[in-house]
Amino acid sequence: MRRFSSLAAVCRLASSPAALENPIHHQHRLFQAALFSTNYSTRSHWFSYDKVTAQSTRTAVAGTMLFSVAATTLAEEVHAKEHVQSKFRPNDVVLYQYEACPFCNKVKAFLDYYDIPYKVVEVNPISKKEIKWSDYKKVPILMVDGDQMVDSSDIIDKLTKKIHPGVQVEDNEENKWRGWVDNHLVHILSPNIYRSASEALESFDYITNHGNFSFTERLTAKYAGAVAMYFVSKKLKKKYNITDERAALYEAAETWVDALKGREFLGGAKPNLADLAVYGVLRPIRNLKSGRDMVEHTRIGDWYTRMENAVGESSRITA
Repeated sequence: MRRFSSLAAVCRLASSPAALENPIHHQHRLFQAALFSTNYSTRSHWFSYDKVTAQSTRTAVAGTMLFSVAATTLAEEVHAKEHVQSKFRPNDVVLYQYEACPFCNKVKAFLDYYDIPYKVVEVNPISKKEIKWSDYKKVPILMVDGDQMVDSSDIIDKLTKKIHPGVQVEDNEENKWRGWVDNHLVHILSPNIYRSASEALESFDYITNHGNFSFTERLTAKYAGAVAMYFVSKKLKKKYNITDERAALYEAAETWVDALKGREFLGGAKPNLADLAVYGVLRPIRNLKSGRDMVEHTRIGDWYTRMENAVGESSRITA
């Protein structure tokens, strides 16, 4: 009987107005209710083997090796991270996050691209004991040399000023698309990753396996949370006037590719903050069914691959 009443609590929480106001944050509250129910080319030189001498063979091998080194170097230059001058680089950066949170991934995309080393504290979405010290009870929270920063876009603005002091660049196009990410793109994600029962389970399997959960919390949150967010996603479709969630995702991807206007990135030859924002929020879904479908059915795949190469390896400090 207690189990049924607890599941009813999950359903009530799923249908509450708060779930529609902030679904990304709210899905973690569902975990708590659920617990109580238990990303140079070169010409070929053709020659005849019967005329090749030992010396020419050595020369050819040496030339091939030199070309290989040059090509590798060129590739590294094309996809190199943006390095920050040591005097402007933060010394101690700690990110309090949920691994699957799109807003946390926006911040990580920025840190990775600028090669700023950071530590990660995975927050338990049920107890939130890791951020009890803070008056701000959402993620991401970024501690930079002892200063607390909150809200992903505000964090990125402050970090940009910190690593590029004195640089005042007002890029209306960049700001427009950063706003598009926060006010449009993120709202399409939940209806897609929780579109069906199987996709909801796939999403929660990723969330619980990468999050900070005990074994019992992981099992309970995976199934009860998936059921709850499946129903929440249907309400989100109505709130944001989404008729077909996949069509909306594909349209958003195509809209972004059109915005590039044939450029490698919105920033031109290298990513700007809008590129990093789009890449950041899409990174958690890339290997889910919704992300695979998006890459298969739209033109966004080439840009996404370029972003993966540009952002490179994570700058996260592992113990």
